[in-house]
Parts: sequence; C-alpha cells; structure tokens
Amino acid sequence: MQRQLLISKGARRFNRLGALFGHSLLGAIASSSVIALLFIFYFIMRDALPFFRIEGVREFFTSTHWYPSRDAPEFGALAIFVGSALVTLGASIVAVPLGILAALCLSDILPFSVRQVAKPVIEMLAAIPSVVFGFFALVVFAPLLQTHGGSIIAAGAWIVFAPLGLVAVAVSSDAAASRLPLKARAAGRVGAAVLMGSLAILALLALTGFLNRLPVSTGTNAFNVSIILGIMALPTIVSVSEDALNAVGRELREGSYALGATRAETLLKVVVPAAASGILAAVILGVMRAVGETMVVWMASGNAARIPSPWFNVLEPVRTLTATIAGDMGEADQVTGSARYHVLFAMALCLLAFAFIMNLVSEYVVRRSRKMRG
Repeated sequence: MQRQLLISKGARRFNRLGALFGHSLLGAIASSSVIALLFIFYFIMRDALPFFRIEGVREFFTSTHWYPSRDAPEFGALAIFVGSALVTLGASIVAVPLGILAALCLSDILPFSVRQVAKPVIEMLAAIPSVVFGFFALVVFAPLLQTHGGSIIAAGAWIVFAPLGLVAVAVSSDAAASRLPLKARAAGRVGAAVLMGSLAILALLALTGFLNRLPVSTGTNAFNVSIILGIMALPTIVSVSEDALNAVGRELREGSYALGATRAETLLKVVVPAAASGILAAVILGVMRAVGETMVVWMASGNAARIPSPWFNVLEPVRTLTATIAGDMGEADQVTGSARYHVLFAMALCLLAFAFIMNLVSEYVVRRSRKMRG
C-alpha cells in the first residue's frame, strides 16, 4: 500500500513537471512572434533615429522637396506620404465595398454549389505573384488607360457603384414596403424598387457622362495602381469576411426571419452587426496589403515625387513609401551611414508605426463591440 502511494505521488509530480514544461513551451512559442516584432522595431529604429538627429523632423513631414542625391540633399517626404495615402484610399474604395458585398453573396445569397466554385476562384487571386500584377498594370492596363481613359474609368464606376446601388435599392424598397399593409407589400416593394432603381441608373449615367470627358495624360498613375491593388486585396477581404459571416450561425438568421424581417433587413441589421469584428479585421488586412505592396506601385505609379494637382487627382503620377524604399535602397547602400541611407529606414519606421496603430485601433474596436453586445 505504501509502495502504491509512493508511486502515485511520483506520478503526480511527474505530471506536474510535464504540465509545467508544456505550458512553458507553448508560452515560448506564443511569445516568439512578440519577440520578433520587438526585434524588428529595434533594428528599424536603430537606423531611422539617426536621420531625425541629423536632418530633424520638420522638413521630412512638411516639405515636398525630395532630392536625396543632390550635393545639398533635401528629404521632404510629404508628397510621398500623400501618394501612399492616395493609392491606399483608392484601393480601399475599390476593394472594401466589393469584398464585403461578395462575402455577403457567398454566405447568404448564392447557392451552395455556386459558392463552392466561386470562393476558390476568388482565393486564387492571392496566389498570383505581385510582379505579375505589376506587369499587367504596366503593359496592359496603362496603355488602355492612356488611350481610352474616360471609358475605362466610367466602366470602373459601374463595377463599383452598381452593386452598391443594387443593395441600396433592395434595402430602401424593403423599408418602404414594411410600412404598407401586408397585402400591399409585394406590389409596394416592386414599385419602390423600380423607382429607386431608375434614380440610381440616372445618377450612374450622369456620372458616366462626366467621367468620359476626363483627360488622362499618362497611364502610369494613381488610378492604375489603385485598381490593381484593390483587386489584390479582394481575396483577403472576401475570405475573412465570409468566414466571419458564416460564424454568425443559422440561429440568428432564422430568428430574424421568424420575427418577420426580410432578407435585406436580416443581413444588414442582424448578420452584419454580429460579424462586424471579423469584417473589420478583413478590411484592415486588406488595407495593410495595399499599404505594404511594393512591386505594383514601383512599376505602375509613375514614381513622381510630387503632390497631384488638384489634391485627390488619381489621374496623376505619384510615388509611395514602399516604392521609394525599394527603388533607392540599392543606391543608398553605397553610402551606408549617410542621411540618404537613414531616411529610408525612417520611411520604414513610419510604415511599421502605421500598421501597429491600425492593429491597436482594430483591437480596441473589436473589444468595444464585444462589450456592447455583452
């Protein structure tokens, strides 16, 4: 009996040691990403801070004079920051609404058989190398944009705004019909849809007429890059958003239908709010893909370090932070330790800080939404 008791004590001690080792190993593996991030911050800051000590902060963030190779170099990066923001904003306008609408269609509208084919095809876009997108933007899309710029921009407006218009028509017609008696709802929904659809088509036709007259001086511009980056960000937004929408579960949908809600009301007032945190994560991942992309913006943005006139003119060439880092690092490496070398690390630090802040904001929004639902 005593021998069995001693064995059981030894076994318990061994189990405790095994559990402690396992927890320690898992904790080390989980913290490895944090340690890697700290090392990345350290090495970039180590080479970025000397630039601010040499040149200061004011010129870097407020000046548009970017002449790093002159005898008296100037490092005003404001135009480069504006170019990055313009390209990212354009890509977000393309990718975010289309990606979320595609995810809604895949999760709640399209038949299961169509979804099984459509989702892998969309995700295949993520497997295409970025240099291939860059060649397409430079060799195919840029000449077309230069010769038929207005027509292509008008077609892009239809691609982006037509799905949004369909959703707006569906929601507004359902909302208008819900105020009518039960017997008149079907006819009221059709009438409201026809009226709203006609207004949406007239608005798109007026926008098309305006866009067809826009002059396009060069095909390598911010619009070109925004469209390609938006396409590159689509798989991420669609896949993550669709997974978040599917995670909501059928119970909430069936409960909403049981209470008399229409499909549009269920999607917009029940499913989307419940999956808001996942959709937000998808949007942030897609935006980060556009911010960090290098090859496409290097090849097809025009690489003009100046602010477009007027502002937000996407038909003018721009230059981005990633393209500047990739293009100048080869020359700056020959003068390691100079301001021209350290300014590239200062740009990388700005990109890293932006990504870090965006992740903190998303984490805050997700936690707040969970608390509000709780």
